Amino acid sequence: MSTLFDLTGKVAVALGGNSTLGGAIAKGFATHGAKVAIVGRNIETAEQVVADIRESGGEAKAFHADVSDLNTVATVAKEIEAWAGCWDIVLNAPGMNSTTPFLDLATEEWDKIMDVNLKGVVFATQIFAKRMIEENRSGSIINISSVSSTTPLSKVFTYSASKAAMNSVTQFLAREFAPHNIRVNAIIPGFFPAEQNRKILSEDRVKSIMDHTPMKRFGEPEELQGAAIYLASDKASGFVTGTFLRVDGGFGSMTI
Repeated sequence: MSTLFDLTGKVAVALGGNSTLGGAIAKGFATHGAKVAIVGRNIETAEQVVADIRESGGEAKAFHADVSDLNTVATVAKEIEAWAGCWDIVLNAPGMNSTTPFLDLATEEWDKIMDVNLKGVVFATQIFAKRMIEENRSGSIINISSVSSTTPLSKVFTYSASKAAMNSVTQFLAREFAPHNIRVNAIIPGFFPAEQNRKILSEDRVKSIMDHTPMKRFGEPEELQGAAIYLASDKASGFVTGTFLRVDGGFGSMTI
């Protein structure tokens, strides 16, 4: 079983790998043998993830890029290629949230969130997938979606819309890249203590979440590692593409 999830010899690019969830997943990749490029807007938090990986005996390097500025993504792709050659795994984990009510929403805020959560991820994927195809490199692209992508959540209108669109993108690209043996899947996390959702976790909202989560608790970031490693491994999930893997404590199956 250990060889089934072995990522030794693989190179993983973790976009948003400096975030709470992205960093935890990146560390999981490294623990299972992958060489990991940690890419983020905040180079200091990216360096901290790298330090944690190296302390555990893994190999990683921090890179600065902002998916809302695609010129920086194109540059960082060249930097990663110089460091590690091509790549086998792309994790799309950047994210931006907002609690602005719909009737107060301005086009500037809509564009800002969509530039990160949707447009940035789509065109960053284009940059990295092109190189994988040119190198005849089979591999795995993993998008981080959200429970709000299937059941829109109150208080996060734009975020929910962006993640619903990302689900559609995931399935479209799964079909697009299948002839190149590149798989595209998404993880649908439930409620994790990530930076972008802490600001909406009032006492009443926490109670509402717990009432709708059969396991009656928040997820721990490390609990996303198994799902991501499974989707990253050709041996474990070589025939899995265009699918959504829920890690949500049962949130998606809850009803009255």
